[in-house]
Amino acid sequence: MTDDPFRYGEIAAANSLSDVYAMGGRPIIALNIVCFPTSCEPVSVLQQILEGGAGKVAEARAMLAGGHSVQDEEPKYGLVVFGEVEKSEMWTVGTARPGDLLLLTKPVGTGIAVTAIKAGLFAAEHAMAAELSMAKLNAVPSLLSTELRRAVTSATDLTGFGLASHSLDLASEGTALEIDCSKIPLLPGIAEMADMGFIPAGSYENKKYIGEKVINCSPMGRFAEDIVFDPQTSGGMLIAAPPETVEKIAAVIKTGFPDTAVIGRFTEGKGELTLI
Repeated sequence: MTDDPFRYGEIAAANSLSDVYAMGGRPIIALNIVCFPTSCEPVSVLQQILEGGAGKVAEARAMLAGGHSVQDEEPKYGLVVFGEVEKSEMWTVGTARPGDLLLLTKPVGTGIAVTAIKAGLFAAEHAMAAELSMAKLNAVPSLLSTELRRAVTSATDLTGFGLASHSLDLASEGTALEIDCSKIPLLPGIAEMADMGFIPAGSYENKKYIGEKVINCSPMGRFAEDIVFDPQTSGGMLIAAPPETVEKIAAVIKTGFPDTAVIGRFTEGKGELTLI
């Protein structure tokens, strides 16, 4: 993903903290979980990883309370995070209703970006944009008033299973989803890299997992599937809310996440996703 240990730490920590934000909560305490090959990597690399992670914990206004480490053949790093949320404001999955609209807060394409970075063919400025997006905290709940937090009907963070799977996770029983692929915000350079064939293996696994529920009617053709099946690392938030409040929610979130967009709507159905 990136050869910068500090940035790696930032992205891993942001990804870990995201689980608390996805439930409408705020992080309170974090513990480091470290696997590191001290036999072949200098301890200074580990120090930079931990500094990157600690910075994100501090940015989240949480407390880093130690952690655990073991020897391993390759570096691995993440956080165990404890948070809190008022019960009446807790966000859940599987509770979006027909008529609700779907918001996405970060651009999509990190899987394609990482694949192109590994191949050495992604422009430096585009790689930087992808890294900064992944390192950005999903601190969406703190932007919203109590009224707007309670208006959210369902929410989750967008990670490795891709946009198709995570968005369908929000739908309640008897509910389907339409996504307008032209409305999905994309990281810069993603369309070009996808056209060159830099599709990660995880995309094909995601398609095997959820593809039978996806109906592609998009004029974007195959690229629409490249987007919705692309596995995300520390992607944005997916938020469902009624039409009468979704624009208010989007306007507030855009103050911290300018790429926020309404990308779809929930309808009556049997759990299918239609790309338009």
